[in-house]
Parts: sequence; structure tokens; C-alpha cells
Amino acid sequence: MKKILVLLIATVSLLSCGSGEQSVADIIAQQDLEAIRAKKNDITAQQKLIDAQVKSLDSAIAILGNEEKLPLVNTLTAKKELFNHYLELQGDVSTKQNVLIYPEMPGTLQRVYVKEGDKVSRGQVLATIDDGGMSSQLSQLKSQAALAKTTFERQERLWNQNIGSEIQFLQAKTNYEAAENMVSQTQSQLGKSTIRAPFSGIIDNVIKDQGTVVAPGPGSEVFRIVNLSDMYIEVEVPETYLGSVSKGKEALVYFPVLGDSIVTKIRETGNFINPSNRSFEVEIPVPNKEGKIKPNLSAKVNINDYTNEDAILIPTSIISENAEGEQYVFVAEEPNEDGEALVKRSVITTGKTQGANIEVLSGLADGNQIIKEGARSVKDGQKVKIKK
Repeated sequence: MKKILVLLIATVSLLSCGSGEQSVADIIAQQDLEAIRAKKNDITAQQKLIDAQVKSLDSAIAILGNEEKLPLVNTLTAKKELFNHYLELQGDVSTKQNVLIYPEMPGTLQRVYVKEGDKVSRGQVLATIDDGGMSSQLSQLKSQAALAKTTFERQERLWNQNIGSEIQFLQAKTNYEAAENMVSQTQSQLGKSTIRAPFSGIIDNVIKDQGTVVAPGPGSEVFRIVNLSDMYIEVEVPETYLGSVSKGKEALVYFPVLGDSIVTKIRETGNFINPSNRSFEVEIPVPNKEGKIKPNLSAKVNINDYTNEDAILIPTSIISENAEGEQYVFVAEEPNEDGEALVKRSVITTGKTQGANIEVLSGLADGNQIIKEGARSVKDGQKVKIKK
């Protein structure tokens, strides 16, 4: 470029002081307007010619490599955006309504009314057990209670008329109350011969067949009933997240086996830190409208533990670190129309990482042009050209 500048100075000097031509100062001194205008037009035409020649020379210089070739880089624009960080955990699906149903009295399983997969309602009869003649005994007790009632009512009327002794009245009353209590107890005992659904759900397993002798206690399970509408996942969260994981926080649940995911919220957090692993329990409800989710199904749970509405995110791959342990990136400052810019190293402070991106807490501003491709091959203060 120095050669070009020398050429321009020489050319202007020749134009101004060429042999046989008047100088600009001489023409102006003559005070001839037409001559001045003519001289101006002549110089303007020569200037255009020189500009064209200079451009041709610049092109030739670039082609012949007399100027330094600028490294090409790609940039990304720093911009503020919403950033949600998620804590990744593992859990299994559970339900509080998944129970084994046992008989409450011994006897032969007389009748089974349901089969596996049947939907049942709360209180629905599932099976009956042979009562061993208890229903006949109940009928007899009801007859005795009816007689005791009649005797008591008559004795009560006589007592109200001051007829008979007090002891006769009290005996009749006691006999009646005892008969009623016996009927109630027998009815309660007889009710145990009918096995009913404790809640609405699905019969998952019919364990005992019709005709089997059953009795209360382990080993005599008759049915397994589950309710798939009230499912939840219980996960253990490290105590370090006690202040950031709370009731109402968003949770993303993914089921690898089903290839499906749902968005839900934390329903409850535990109030006890497990001393063995320094964690607390979190309960997350799982909607199950289609009934695909089953108890003990494995799930990946992502709990939102941090949110920044004005975060600057950059790829972790473009961050470098110096000998002092400082993290930094390169920024292309003030790019011109041709995409040429000056490289500046910017030391940054980073926050949380999510996937391939990391949060920048300081060192970058909204709108900065951060060098992405080519960041490893540039230096602070170097001139670069941004790819378009």
C-alpha cells in the first residue's frame, strides 16, 4: 500500500504541475469562472481514472499475495434467553393402591366372581367363602332377638302402669339388648365371608381358585388389586439440592421402555435426611390416562432446580483455559462491512451446564460476536475475517 500511496502523490503532482499546463493556483488567480470549472472537471475525470487504477492494483496485490491472508472464522451472537437447569435422577413407578387381598375368616372359597384384568369398583363383591352354617345361626338369633324385643316391650308397658316388679323389667331389657348384640356380632362375622374390593381398580391376579380352603394370614392371598390412575415416582435427591428442589417444581419424566415422556410437578418433598446416603425423598405424580404405565416401571426423572430468565449460553467446546485456571473465549470486535474484525480474549465466569451448553455469568454481553469455528487457531489482537 505504501507503493500505491507514492504513486498517487506523484500522479497528483504531475496533474498539478505538469509541463504546459497552468497550476490550480494560477487559474484561480485569473478569476475566470469558466476556466476554473473546466479545470475542476478535468481534475475530477483524472481522479476517477486514478481510483480505477488503484482498485486494479489492490486486486493484483491480493492475488499475488503481497498482503497477509486473514484467517476465516465463524461466530455466534451472544443473546439473553431463558435457561432451565435439570437435575437428572433415576426412579421406579409406584402406586399406593397396589394390595394383596386376604380372607378374614377360614373356610372354602365357595365362589369367585372376577377374573384377571377385570375392572372393579370400591365395595364390589369379588368372592364368597362358605360360612359354615353361620347364616342359619343368624336367622335363629334374629328370631330370638325379635322374641326378646316383644317381651321387653310388654314388660315395659306393664312397668309404666306400675304392674310387675322392677327386676322383671330389667331382665327383659337385658335379654333384649343381649340378643341384639348377638345379632350384630354374627352379622359382622358373616360379612367376613364376602370378599369385597377395598378400592376401585383392576384385578391384577387371581391367586386362589374356587374350591380352595383359605384362612386369614400369610400364604392365603386371594387377589391382587391395583389402581393405575394414582401412580407416582419416588426419587432420592442429594441434600445439596434441599434449597432448590421444592414442592411445585417442574419435573420431566421419561420412560425408556415406552419411549414416552410426560411433564409433571413435584407433589411432596420429604422432611427427613437419610443418614446413610445424605438424601431426601421426593414424590412426583404420574398421570396415567391410557393405562400404559405400570408399577415398578423404570423412569428417568429430570427435576428443574435452577432457572435464569436472562442467561447467556454458549457451547462448552469453544471455552479454553489458561495456566491460571481462568476460562476464556475469543470475541470478534467491531466487524466492518467486509467481515474483518479484531480478536479479543475475554475471560468468563461460568455457571451450570445443560447438555452441550454452559451458562456464562460474566465476561460476555448481549450481542457479542463469539468466535466458534476457528477459536483454537486465533490469538488475542489478531485480525480475522468472519465467514458470511
